[in-house]
Amino acid sequence: MKLAVKSFALLTIALLLTACGGGTSSSQESFVAGNGSVSFIKSENRAQAPALAGLTLSGTNYKFTTGKVAVVNVWASWCSPCRAEAPTLAALAIKYSNVSFIGILTRDNPATAEAFQRRFALPYPTLIDDSLLIGFKGSLPANAIPSTVVIDKKGRVAARISGAVTVASLTDLIERVSAE
Repeated sequence: MKLAVKSFALLTIALLLTACGGGTSSSQESFVAGNGSVSFIKSENRAQAPALAGLTLSGTNYKFTTGKVAVVNVWASWCSPCRAEAPTLAALAIKYSNVSFIGILTRDNPATAEAFQRRFALPYPTLIDDSLLIGFKGSLPANAIPSTVVIDKKGRVAARISGAVTVASLTDLIERVSAE
């Protein structure tokens, strides 16, 4: 009898969980969580980063110019690892004021993303054109969210974190690339 009750309870839970999917297409279906791996690229093997310019969440135009180190973070408000890393990114953007921090919003609703940006007090611009990700082909997996790249002073992709950043991982990369 107890086994039948447990089996029924497990079946009910499984049915409830699968019903949450709703069967509708969403921007989150192709979401792949990054595993937190850090990749540093030797200077001679670096590819040029794409031009980072366009309309931001705040409605202004932004254009990154090479000559300083940049941290580019791809995020979405519905992504739980993105929410987890947001305070770290905000704090490091303030700490490293000589580094350009840039967000790229992907597969998200701008109104929801604006609320996310306010909630976490992100002090840097977020571009709303996720077609910019195509330019990172080979250095940034387009479907892994969050993903962060560090661009060197020459405008080349120097490092990548696939998954949520940590203070230690991103600080190390910023300092290594800045020291070049």
